[in-house]
Amino acid sequence: MNTLAGPLGNARPLAAAAGPMIDPFGRAVTYLRVSVTDRCDFRCTYCMAENMTFLPKKDLLTLEELDRLCSAFIAKGVRKLRLTGGEPLVRKNIMHLVRALGRHIEAGHLDELTLTTNGSQLARHALELYDCGVRRINVSLDTLDADKFRTITRWGDLGRVLDGIEAAQKAGLRIKLNAVALKDFNEHEIPSMLRWAHERGMDLTVIETMPMGEIEEDRTDRYLPLSKLRADLEQQFTLNDIPFKTGGPARYVEVAETGGRLGFITPMTHNFCESCNRVRLTCTGTLYMCLGQNDAADLRTALRASDDDAYLFAAIDEAILRKPKGHDFIIDRNNRPAVPRHMSVTGG
Repeated sequence: MNTLAGPLGNARPLAAAAGPMIDPFGRAVTYLRVSVTDRCDFRCTYCMAENMTFLPKKDLLTLEELDRLCSAFIAKGVRKLRLTGGEPLVRKNIMHLVRALGRHIEAGHLDELTLTTNGSQLARHALELYDCGVRRINVSLDTLDADKFRTITRWGDLGRVLDGIEAAQKAGLRIKLNAVALKDFNEHEIPSMLRWAHERGMDLTVIETMPMGEIEEDRTDRYLPLSKLRADLEQQFTLNDIPFKTGGPARYVEVAETGGRLGFITPMTHNFCESCNRVRLTCTGTLYMCLGQNDAADLRTALRASDDDAYLFAAIDEAILRKPKGHDFIIDRNNRPAVPRHMSVTGG
């Protein structure tokens, strides 16, 4: 009988219930995003309130429980697993979990183990990430201006992030930069960021700001439709649509002048839900079947109810059958978030 094993837990049989996850609209769920912590060492203005209240540590799943949950999803057909936060690399002993999950890469049960990071801790962890089987990461970076970087993150150090990116590339990690497009903040900087990334062999993806969580600023003042950004970029670049995919929602173009790729993630102007293959797990064991909906499933109870994964598999199956067709994001002058939880809870 096949098993999934990792250093954080005992080997478990692949039960008969470990079948593929198909939602009500016929979409196979093969991509799991796991927020290992809601904490972050930045306070990006579009993502968090300045004085955040984070979960008490006692409410978080242990690393062993996260390993078991992830392994259950892998048994049920997940082929891509992304660790997120908050900032995943601030979770104490996080590399123990990364190494455990790397066993699934080695065994052929998982195609890709990756993470999204703000880059602040990369210099310290880059070599070990590669050693654990990680080959590609996303780094969130909204500006290359040190003063603007400190403004948008409230207390981040751009130099530390750039050092982390350099260390990651030297370790052999491929990097994609993610930039949230913000009106009157970085919209005129995107061309220079694009050239900077492509000169260093990195893709760049731009993302529309999303109405999640109560924050101090009015999102309508920052919202920049990527349709407008693309039109502006086409005044100086030749953008050719290409079928390239990484498993996520980005649509890619090749930039003729640089030879690099540029991605667009458009939750507001172009809903990408028709091909959604993703679910999101929080550090408390809550499964969100859609980033932009409030419906969720409590997997922590199922996880702790029995050492037998059959109950857990059943809870996962029940949740997948509630996966909606799409999200209902809208940004208006009332500044009400579409969902009350902050982005750091589910990791984007």
